[in-house]
Amino acid sequence: MSSAKPAGGEPVVLYERDGRIARITLNRPEHLNAINDELPDALKAAVERANWDDEVHVIALTGAGRAFCAGYDLKAYAETPKPVKGSQDMPWDPMVDYQWMRHCTDCYFSLWRSLKPVVTKVRGFAVAGGSDIALCSDLVVMAEDARIGYPPARIWGCPTTAMWVYRLGAERAKRMLFTGDLIDGRTAKEYGLVIETVPEPQLDDYVENLLERIASVPKNQLMMQKLMVNQALDNMGLNSTQTLATVFDGITRHTPEGVAFKARCEQVGFKAAVKERDGGDPLSWKNAR
Repeated sequence: MSSAKPAGGEPVVLYERDGRIARITLNRPEHLNAINDELPDALKAAVERANWDDEVHVIALTGAGRAFCAGYDLKAYAETPKPVKGSQDMPWDPMVDYQWMRHCTDCYFSLWRSLKPVVTKVRGFAVAGGSDIALCSDLVVMAEDARIGYPPARIWGCPTTAMWVYRLGAERAKRMLFTGDLIDGRTAKEYGLVIETVPEPQLDDYVENLLERIASVPKNQLMMQKLMVNQALDNMGLNSTQTLATVFDGITRHTPEGVAFKARCEQVGFKAAVKERDGGDPLSWKNAR
């Protein structure tokens, strides 16, 4: 097994080839695999490695430990005083924010653009930026009790990949993004967000069977089917939608409410600030200004 490893730190992404299957693992389990500066590029590099390996037919993506990915590491990005990535001093330059976030989005979308199919296994949580990563894969299999959603839609985020609308349709995407609610695996399957949910103890076996089934198909067949289906979404304007979503994502962090949330994170810590944000009481943000 090899890794993408920043200098002086633990590997943030692990890579291993197992026969016809490339296994990519997000590897920050002590932080619920939260996204830091290194993870997007490390993920993209692992996907590219799998694509250039002629033995690989399918990519398996998962997270180490008890969660898939808890989103961006808010201790680093929200608690740390400005300026930090994603949160500039005012007046802010939206194109500086766009350049960084578009880069992250393109790294996640390497899963979608991969010529090899990607199957993602979700246990625990796939929330915020973690849901962006999961929904960029071709097939998502969740544990029934796992949770997925985009809570930053309440304050401090817009899903840059825009995959909620393409997977759910307009009305259900609005239902998720107007509230920032999390849903469990059963509801995600009912909505059509994921392909399958199974009890957590059966998750590994189910995904392995699916991977083996896909891996038995010739690479060229898999590539053509994926390119054909993806082209349909490209024809619907996926790239332009992502451009708008990524610009909006930067704006959300520099609105009066976004600036107040950042200040609150610095004051009381991101966990307390997120609890307030998701509690539904708008007065807390007036008090934070």
